[in-house]
This record gives sequence, structure tokens and C-alpha cells, in this order.
Amino acid sequence: MHWEEVSQMVHTYLLGDWMTNLVFKVGSILDNNPEVEVLVYSGDKDWICNWRGGEAWTLATHWKSHADFNKQEFESWTVDGKPAGEMRQYGNLHFLRVFDAGHMVPMD
Repeated sequence: MHWEEVSQMVHTYLLGDWMTNLVFKVGSILDNNPEVEVLVYSGDKDWICNWRGGEAWTLATHWKSHADFNKQEFESWTVDGKPAGEMRQYGNLHFLRVFDAGHMVPMD
């Protein structure tokens, strides 16, 4: 298997559940698998999946530490000592807003 920037095969397989609400499954993962770190990230220049939507569903995720996560402030996230985003985190849930990144965050 080789790496592809955009795999049409993967895209095709995901078409059947692209509107599936997985917030309940994420809450279950957080509660039942504390060793699993969950990172949700969004680029602040993404007009397809905007970062405010990502922030909203992480704030709405019901799990044991829901209230504690929601109380957290964003903290600076840096790369090579330079501000590259902001992260809210508590326990094993992390929400990262990546500065100057679009829909393909890892490429930006």
C-alpha cells in the first residue's frame, strides 16, 4: 500500500456515513478507554468543516469529564516555538484550532 494525497477508494467507502452523528460513540470511547487520546482538529480557514463547528460538537460531547472539558480555556499551541493554533483539553479529549489551515490541515 502506498500513501495517496486523496484516496478515491477511501472517499467512496466513507460516502455512506458522512452525515452520521458519532458524538455518542466518541463519548463512549472517552469514558471507556481512558488510554485512548482523542484529538479533534480544525483549520481556522476551512470553509467546509469550520472550526466553530468542531468546537461546538466537542463541547456538546457527553462523557464523564464533559463539564471539566467545557470549563477549560484555549491555550497556545506552538510549532518550533511559534504560535500555530489554540488547544482546549481535559483528560483524553483535545480540540485543536490550527491557524492558517484549510480543509486539508495536515497539508497546510
